[in-house]
Order: sequence, then structure tokens, then C-alpha cells
Amino acid sequence: MADPTFWDSNGGAQKTLKERASVLDSIAPWKQEKKELEELEILLQLVEEEQAAEEVQELLNRVQRAEQAIGQIEFQRMLGGENDINNAIVSINAGAGGTEAQDWVEMLLRMYLRWGEKNGFKTEIIDILPGEEAGLKNVTFTVTGPYACGYLKAETGIHRLVRISPFDAGARRHTSFASVFVYPEVADDIVIQIDEKDLRIDTFRSSGAGGQHVNKTDSAVRITHLPTGIVVQCQNERSQHKNKATAMKFLKARLYELELKEKEEKREEINKTKKEIAWGSQIRSYILHPYKMVKDHRTNKVIQQADRVLDGEIDELIKSYLLNQTSVH
Repeated sequence: MADPTFWDSNGGAQKTLKERASVLDSIAPWKQEKKELEELEILLQLVEEEQAAEEVQELLNRVQRAEQAIGQIEFQRMLGGENDINNAIVSINAGAGGTEAQDWVEMLLRMYLRWGEKNGFKTEIIDILPGEEAGLKNVTFTVTGPYACGYLKAETGIHRLVRISPFDAGARRHTSFASVFVYPEVADDIVIQIDEKDLRIDTFRSSGAGGQHVNKTDSAVRITHLPTGIVVQCQNERSQHKNKATAMKFLKARLYELELKEKEEKREEINKTKKEIAWGSQIRSYILHPYKMVKDHRTNKVIQQADRVLDGEIDELIKSYLLNQTSVH
């Protein structure tokens, strides 16, 4: 930054400043806990000399807080992937199970929105398609905040629900499936070449929530990328222009994700990785009958309080997955 030519580069200065801010944000918690540990060392000496009960309790409380803070810092170190720090774009689609599966999509949406709220992330629904009787056929939403993509990448896969169906007059047990896919929102400084002639842009009337105004005009936008067959759409804004801009951002994210997979050559192209949304391919099961339990099949992590998980408390499952990935690699 002291270099006289620092501001001459086209966009380079802003990129460097952003990187610097990110590095400083990473270092700050470590500095804070280093200082705290030094103070605890002094407090420990005082406790050993005076044996005061109040000081012993204060020491124990501060040690416990320091352990939690350091544990959180160490956990965040696992989020070191290229796109982990990015915002996330999440898509949930109903699978086998009809109305049951569509209701399951709505339950998962609520779970993720509650998780985002509890963790200080901003969420916004950009596309939603209601089911015929209940629930949602599919929904796409953004999660904005540091490391949103890093956390939510643990959710990509097939989610299975077992419960007594509220839509079955015979009160029988049903199994439903829904798929969750998480894409990193592409940073503005990453260039993804999109040729206008490769796009088919359709407009239509919004079908989601928003009252009468939403349905009066063809404000919703659907964009098809012809070379890859990727289709994205947005209908949450009243303005067709805003919906197109949001859909283009989603398309950019999808194309970037596809490009990464092709470069890495570790996995097949994104459209080939989508397993059938049904038996045998689930990453996690949510059992509500005859007992309550959530089990992640990748890590064997089990949580007995299924209602708590469905209310957005999925941090244990996410952390278990990330820890497991770290040990695998």
C-alpha cells in the first residue's frame, strides 16, 4: 500500500485491500485469545497464592470461555476451501414422495432459514414453486455472510424424512426425499464469460407469495444457458430488471461451479453428479416415527432431538461433517 503505484492497477488495489481485511479478520481472534491466556496465567498464580474461592470460580469461568473461543477459531480454520468464505446459493428440490416430499422441501427451507437467523446470516428467497396441494416443488435462496458456503456445503445431498403423514387419512408412515445443492456466490472480481447468444430468456408471471401485484405483470425471469442446459430463474422482485440481474448472478455461480469441477477432474460434471432423489443415496435421515432421531450417514453422527434440528440447530451436524472431511484428507 506504501508503493506509489499501488492505486494505479485496475481493480488490483481494491482486491488487495479486501484480502488484507480478510487476513486481519483471521488474525484478530487469535491475538485476542493469546492475550486472554496470558492474563489467565497471571490469575492462576494469584489463585495458587491466595486460594480465594471467588477467584477460583472466575478462573474456571474464563478458562471455559477461552476453550470455547479457541475451539471456534480452530473449527473455522477448516473452512479453507477456495470458495468457503463466499455467500451461498441453496436450491432444494422435491424427490420421491409426491405431496409428502413437497411438504418436506418446505420443512427443510424453514430449517435453513432458522439456522441462518440464529447464526447472523441474511437469507433471501429468489425463486419458489409451490406444490399443488401443499409444500413446495422447489425453492432457491441466498445465504449472505462470511463462510456461508463453507458451512452449508455440508448440506449438499439427499435428505430423507420418515414420519406419519399428515396427508394420509389412514395415518400411515411415509418416507420422503428432497435434494439440497449448495453453490458459492461468485465474487465480482471473478470473470465468467457468458455469451448473450447462448442464452434463452423467458418472462412469466410470478407464482409465489407477494400478493396481487406480483401476478399482474410478467416480471419473473427464466434464463436457459443453451450450451450446458442449466436453467435458473428468479421471481422474488417486482421488477423484471432486478429479477434478470439476480438470475444472471445465479447462472454465473452455476457456471463457475461447473468450471471448477471440470478443472479439478475429481468429480463428474455437476449435472451428472445428481443422484436419483430416492432410496439408497441419502446423506441424512430425519426419523419422526416410531421414534425421533436425526442421523448423518456420512459421519454416523446421531442427534435424538429431531425437533431441535428441524428448528435450525444443525451446527453439530455441520461441524461433524467438516471434521470428518478434514480427517479423511
